[in-house]
Amino acid sequence: MTQWLKSGAAALLTTLMIQTTAAQTLTDVNTIVDQANLAAYYQGNDGRSEVRMLITDGQGREQLRQFTILRLDESDGGDQYFYVAFSRPADVRNTVFMVHKHVARDDDRWLYLPGLDLVKRISAGDKRTSFVGSHFFYEDVSGRNPAEDTFELMETTETHYHLKATPKDPASVEFDHYLLWIDQQTMLPTRIDYVDGNGENYRRVEALEVEDVQGFPTVIKSRVSDLRSGGETTMQFGFMKYNIGLEADVFSERSLRNPPREWLRRPE
Repeated sequence: MTQWLKSGAAALLTTLMIQTTAAQTLTDVNTIVDQANLAAYYQGNDGRSEVRMLITDGQGREQLRQFTILRLDESDGGDQYFYVAFSRPADVRNTVFMVHKHVARDDDRWLYLPGLDLVKRISAGDKRTSFVGSHFFYEDVSGRNPAEDTFELMETTETHYHLKATPKDPASVEFDHYLLWIDQQTMLPTRIDYVDGNGENYRRVEALEVEDVQGFPTVIKSRVSDLRSGGETTMQFGFMKYNIGLEADVFSERSLRNPPREWLRRPE
């Protein structure tokens, strides 16, 4: 069996598992969380997409960012690699953000700043800070490890599972807890509200548009809103493709200064 056929078979199996599970109303919160994590971050064995990010501050001023994301999974629900290369505007062109996401320990994160020819390591304590000046956090790009939180199933509606997540290490985050709404059909989180110690909902993450991409339900537009300042950032995903044959050496530290241009070019 060729690698392409293996990838296709694995992708089909994962999709069928998610759809079969989603077709039944689930009651075990850990199963719900596991399925949502797979649906949100593990579609296919790898993937590529181009992103248009629009940052709007509380006064309505806008900034635009464009970049390409590459992703490779070691296994479903396991370690992953992410590579984010910026193309616009000129002041962030060739900036690179790379993540080696680990299940059993803290992720490794790097930021390459071409103007300074500097590779900066992003510590675990900085993962919940602004991603290149947007309302997204570094952690939002590659996803928060579900093992860091304790989950409770609050309610099951006709369309969604409503969960509450409480951090196991409260000192490591700025929130007291967060609330999730997970679509029963796609198992994608469609809304996440972050609540502080005073019970104030101060930050919201939303999936605004979902489409089928190669048989996978996929978020193609998302938004993070700062409910205190009124600012927000939207991300629009395009030219998405799964199972393109990425290899691990694409995500080496060498690629921070020497981008894998053959994978960053838009496929014909």
